[in-house]
Amino acid sequence: MTTSGTEWFNVLFCELEHCDEDGQKQKIEEMNELMEEMDKEEIEYVYTTELFNKILKMIEEEKLSMENALFLLKHVGYFKMVNFLWTEEYKFSSLSKTYEKMIIDENEKKGEKNEKLLVDICECNALLNNELSSELVSIIVPCLLNVALKKAEDEETQKEVEMALLALSNIPVFYEVKRELLTNKIKEIIKYHQEHRTLTKLAYQSAWEFLIYRLDTDKSYEAIVNELHFAREAARELDELMNTVNWRRAKKAEKEEKETKEELVLLRWLSSIFGFFQTNISTNEEFDGLISSLIQIFRSAKDNHREASNWCIYLFKEATENRAMKVDALLESGAVDNVLVEIQQPTLNERVTFDYLEFFFYILIRSKIKEFDEMEEAKRKIAKKKILEKMEEEGYEDIIASFHETLEFFQRNYDRLFSLNVEDYLVNVFDD
Repeated sequence: MTTSGTEWFNVLFCELEHCDEDGQKQKIEEMNELMEEMDKEEIEYVYTTELFNKILKMIEEEKLSMENALFLLKHVGYFKMVNFLWTEEYKFSSLSKTYEKMIIDENEKKGEKNEKLLVDICECNALLNNELSSELVSIIVPCLLNVALKKAEDEETQKEVEMALLALSNIPVFYEVKRELLTNKIKEIIKYHQEHRTLTKLAYQSAWEFLIYRLDTDKSYEAIVNELHFAREAARELDELMNTVNWRRAKKAEKEEKETKEELVLLRWLSSIFGFFQTNISTNEEFDGLISSLIQIFRSAKDNHREASNWCIYLFKEATENRAMKVDALLESGAVDNVLVEIQQPTLNERVTFDYLEFFFYILIRSKIKEFDEMEEAKRKIAKKKILEKMEEEGYEDIIASFHETLEFFQRNYDRLFSLNVEDYLVNVFDD
């Protein structure tokens, strides 16, 4: 896909006001197909305040029907989300203010509401806007959860449910959601899928992301997350996606093509797992399988898909720092071995090198502090000895020493609490 894709999108958009409603719908379908082929940079080029303001003007001048405008905008929001585009262009448009008022007015109607209109505008706002008012969230969440509860397995319903769940996954962590909606509706959606497999992979990931976000503000949701077996389900989904991704194509695609939908969903799972690890969750036996899946992803991606492999390193670091995995389990899983090999690669960028160093820093901190890993002293010493032996095999001390001159750079640019003491990255079996 070249920049001609966005140019053709703009040509089709300019032609909309000269078409009747059916002609508009046909052109919008062409625009949606174009967006499906665009990469992140091209979607960003389309996603502008100017576009949104022009759509509002066309609606007001009756040159574009509300139905067709929403049909286009939902897909702009859809492709913004799946391509990890974070921008505030919509928030500053006049269209966003108009739609926000329409949501509130439609919701407050005393008589019969236009449910389809309300759903469409709620989806647009949730997909396009990264910052919503608490009032809007209180209307949007129950509205879209009701859509996501639809259980029909036909393709049209699956698309509706996917769009609603994707929109919900963009509700920021700092907004409170009524507890009964999570303990009842989102649980029902996830459990029904686990039994009947009716959701698309993107829809299922989005349902989990919406729930995982809530953990950030209320740790009590951990019981629901564990009851629904997040670690087990995430591992299973990652394994399936890993087997469908063409990793050799992915290596080529980093320069020549956009990522496939499977790759994008896999990246979204890695992002959700990061949110999960960040919340200092309690470990259980299902975590071993999740870490094992992440190791497999890392091995497949490290030479073929830099973004996915970088996510894995970040997750290993987060799992270690927040005790989502015990040190001896990380050693047995192969995470330490793989990172030791990778840290020696001459082509690593600064950020990845920093994450590698932090990964080892937290492993060594964990191995020194008894309270972090509840194991007998003898077992803890054995685990530390295994780490030391592995590091000696790989020449780890020499590797760390080689970073001595750059530690201050990492502290200055990435984390002011980053240790400048080389000894903090080295194992001493007899230090306590």
